[in-house]
Amino acid sequence: MYRIFRHYVPKTIVMLMVAEIVIFFVSVYLGVILRFFDWGTFHVYHIEGSLQSIFPRAVVFTLVMFGVMTTMGLYQRDYREGPKTTFVRIVVSFFIGLLLMTLIFYMAPVLTLGRGAFGMAFFIAFIGIISSRFLCFHRTDIAWQKNLLVLGTGKTAQLISFLKRKTDHRGIRILGFAAIGNDERLIPDERIVSLDNKSLLDYVKENDIDEIVVAVDDRRNTLPIDDILRCRMHGIQVIDVSTFYERQLGKIKLDSLYPSNFIFSDGFRQAAIKSSTKRVFDVIVSSSLSFLTLPVMGLTALAIFVESGFKGPIIYRQIRVGMNGKPFEILKFRSMRVDAEKDGVAQWAKTNDSRITKVGSFIRKTRLDELPQLYNVLRGDMSFVGPRPERPQFVAELAKTIEYYEMRHHVKPGITGWAQICYPYGASEEDAREKLQYDLYYLKNYSLFLDLTIILQTIQVVLWSKGGR
Repeated sequence: MYRIFRHYVPKTIVMLMVAEIVIFFVSVYLGVILRFFDWGTFHVYHIEGSLQSIFPRAVVFTLVMFGVMTTMGLYQRDYREGPKTTFVRIVVSFFIGLLLMTLIFYMAPVLTLGRGAFGMAFFIAFIGIISSRFLCFHRTDIAWQKNLLVLGTGKTAQLISFLKRKTDHRGIRILGFAAIGNDERLIPDERIVSLDNKSLLDYVKENDIDEIVVAVDDRRNTLPIDDILRCRMHGIQVIDVSTFYERQLGKIKLDSLYPSNFIFSDGFRQAAIKSSTKRVFDVIVSSSLSFLTLPVMGLTALAIFVESGFKGPIIYRQIRVGMNGKPFEILKFRSMRVDAEKDGVAQWAKTNDSRITKVGSFIRKTRLDELPQLYNVLRGDMSFVGPRPERPQFVAELAKTIEYYEMRHHVKPGITGWAQICYPYGASEEDAREKLQYDLYYLKNYSLFLDLTIILQTIQVVLWSKGGR
């Protein structure tokens, strides 16, 4: 994995992104050459006389197409779609890219390539992207994998052995689990490796181990510190189980978390420069979106008003818990009946909830009901990206049963967040616990790069109606 601005990105995804950026850029040059190149004079005509003039066109095309494919979720770290779904997403991406490039050509004629050249470039790019994805699906990951040894065979190590998804093992190959100290034997015998009276360093060298994960249940007086230190001094990477989960899963597992992780970690810092930068980012993004979505908000308000018989509120106001536990009033388009909670008891939204109106069902799936929260962001109650704010009743209950739950209130809540794009809609205590693990990852690894990544991936969540309820 590469760590970019504190955010873990799989090597395969980084290489795929680089390869496809090159494909988009080069395809413009190839398209122009095939359409306008005079082999007799070795000169490209009709494009202001030189290949240098193609550069800005290639940059714009690359940025547009790469941006569209990112918003379609084609560069997600946990991408698990098969070839058929991937092909559909690529086709949709190129269709949207075609519309955007047509609009750009209309608004900035100086960037126009010409229909023939652009058509060839577009076709070459499409074939190139399909080819890169085909190779990605059919190539082996052996060359990119680290050989990994887990120290421990107890409950902590067992959680690692339970990881089954292919994306959970991206970039690693677990060669086995080494019994250390008094750990229980909860790992199947065939996965437990024997050191055969060898030192840990000798075993690591003989088996080409690249990384050691310390997953011992009780480290007191049982952890072979000297052996681990020798391995570290010989260039073997050593990480604890919490860092392992953070890197592989994009979340911080509560089962492997201790107060010392917050105290001594290099993350979880809310410096003044970060807060001010994030605020400027929030104002720019929210202002822009408020302007662009004004017609959509108007139509949504009209649809709600008509469905309710020209009566009842259009905007739904509800108290949520904000930064440092401070309550605030969140704004949403009303998607439920006015009497949805007539008994005054807070309820989780359910699948096929009978309280949701027809218009409400649509705006929930498309996330249009969240648009009024842009005002909350401009007002400073919320950030554009952050943990989703919960109701005080739910917070009081969850804080009693889920350790570290109140940590998520150390930053402003957001319209979208890392947990929202990584995990479906939560409607239970177990869901809240799972989402907290993603929220803690965001708190620890916040950067403007991560915010931009979340925003782009939120678009594909909306387009594919993921997690709405």
